Amino acid sequence: MFLVGLTGGIATGKSSVAAIFHEFGIPVIDADQIARKVVEPGKPAWQKIRKEFGSEMFLDTNELDRTKLGDIIFNDVEKRKKLNAITHPEIYKEIYWQTFKYFLQGHQFIVMDLPLLFETRYMLNYLHKIIVVTCEEDLQLQRLMERSGFSEAKAKLRIAAQMSLERKAEMANFVIENSGNVHDTREQTIRIINVLKASKYHWKLRFLVGLCCTVLLAGVYWLRSRKIWSLPTIV
Repeated sequence: MFLVGLTGGIATGKSSVAAIFHEFGIPVIDADQIARKVVEPGKPAWQKIRKEFGSEMFLDTNELDRTKLGDIIFNDVEKRKKLNAITHPEIYKEIYWQTFKYFLQGHQFIVMDLPLLFETRYMLNYLHKIIVVTCEEDLQLQRLMERSGFSEAKAKLRIAAQMSLERKAEMANFVIENSGNVHDTREQTIRIINVLKASKYHWKLRFLVGLCCTVLLAGVYWLRSRKIWSLPTIV
């Protein structure tokens, strides 16, 4: 099984592309969903955020007030780093666990929806291919304002906190231009799916994993045999 990274900028349409992969039966690990899960009340990351940022960052239900916290971290780089240091280990722990489960299920490849792939660089060495979803800057700003109800200034601040779409596109294996209609985006995504399905790379990985398992089992068998032969004979 090989790994495919899906990334882009905020409000460029990654979720729409991920949904198309789902349609074709391809597993998608969504880092945003996991990020929400790890800060649920009582979780280790939730407790650390409460200690670091204070109880005022939480709603009456004890849930994290993501809007209030977002206003703080997007105006303060150091606080954003502190939050990432708390949440990222928990997020990637869950990502690794889900990846392992999909591996055991025998999938050819899976997609990892990682909004901050290039910013964090955590997963770059594990990905076989990278897909970047991009769109025109004015359209990105408009979508974010409509989706989140942000003012133009706040929306620009959120966009500026991420690496530029141009730089991300330069580092991608595939680029999906999502400024057009739904049909155009779907066609681009399906073409990429077909290319990935035609890849034989997963067989190489399966061979290597199989070889490692064989060597491991042979080593265990050798050690057991040696132990048996070394036992004293009782007459």
